[in-house]
Amino acid sequence: MTRQWVHTLLARYQTAGPDALAPRSRAPKSHPGTTDSAVRERILTLRRELTARGADAGPMTIAWHLDREGMTVPSTSTIRRILHSAGLVVPEPRKRPKSSYIRFQAELPNGCWQADITHWFLADGTRIEILDFLDDHSRYLLHVHAQAAFTGPMIVTAMTHLIDVFGAPAATLTDNGLVFTARLAGRKGGRNGFEKLLEARHIDQRNGAPGHPQTQGKIERFHQTLKRWLRARPRPTAIAELQALLDEFRQWYNNHRPHRSVGRRTPAQAYAALPKAAPETTTEPEWRTRTDKVDVHGKITLRYAGRLRHLGVGRANAGKAVLMLIHGNQVTTTDAHTGEVIAEHHIDETRNYQKPITRTRTNNQASRHHQTRDEPPQTH
Repeated sequence: MTRQWVHTLLARYQTAGPDALAPRSRAPKSHPGTTDSAVRERILTLRRELTARGADAGPMTIAWHLDREGMTVPSTSTIRRILHSAGLVVPEPRKRPKSSYIRFQAELPNGCWQADITHWFLADGTRIEILDFLDDHSRYLLHVHAQAAFTGPMIVTAMTHLIDVFGAPAATLTDNGLVFTARLAGRKGGRNGFEKLLEARHIDQRNGAPGHPQTQGKIERFHQTLKRWLRARPRPTAIAELQALLDEFRQWYNNHRPHRSVGRRTPAQAYAALPKAAPETTTEPEWRTRTDKVDVHGKITLRYAGRLRHLGVGRANAGKAVLMLIHGNQVTTTDAHTGEVIAEHHIDETRNYQKPITRTRTNNQASRHHQTRDEPPQTH
């Protein structure tokens, strides 16, 4: 042994005798980096409380709550170790790592709205649809509504209301459901009501690739948060009760839940922090054609903005084959054999029956008109 160690042992012996020569522990006498027991207990309590409420309960969320309560906030790795040591973390070895995803995000609020329809079940097993709109930049939940089933006009009504409240977004991102787009429905060139609304507002419409829900990853991940929150509560017995739960969830999600993707701010804070984007694209009106045969009542049909419209062209044309040229909301109807223009219409989306703005008289009509005009007035 070294001379220094010999001198240390002699000093110990002279001070406390032979017992002082026994081996001593090398552990430090103090642990300045140890988490305070009160903080440790609060971490475990928060984990249990948040999990029971169906809320996010990860290390970053727990750290956010500790900071709001004015407590000392350990690192997220320390919080994770505390949770692991208490057996409150379930390993997920098959979970896909976040680094494998390609992430994109709108630069400003209203830069893009994601929309989708999911479902939930009532206490008696009835399946209910839930429509939601989510701001891509801030994750602000703009709209969440329950309905037995959603139709195209319902989507148009909801979108119109959101535009009135929040302003028009620059773009939307949805899947290829028929309530959002008719591009895969077999009617080439035809647009449904939602597409017509976006066209009128110059809003860029984006749709994910068929069978690839990862494109709408934010709203798909949002559905996990929504359903975890709903599972922590009793099943509703009616749609109105479910809607009350959704309203409560929207308030909590927007104002009381920190979101990691927006810097641990709430979605409401992130949505209000920057100016809003606005539509910049100019959408091209649709061009398409349709053939039909005039019915006995002098009408032809056209599906426009997701609804069947009846266009009046006159009883004198009954049975005639026609060709319709559709450009936006303007429809020109011609004789399919001669090319003669029969009638022109401007589609009014609020009506099913459309009166013509111009209509060409047939030869029989013109003849009767001239005969009537040339006859002298009758006297009684």
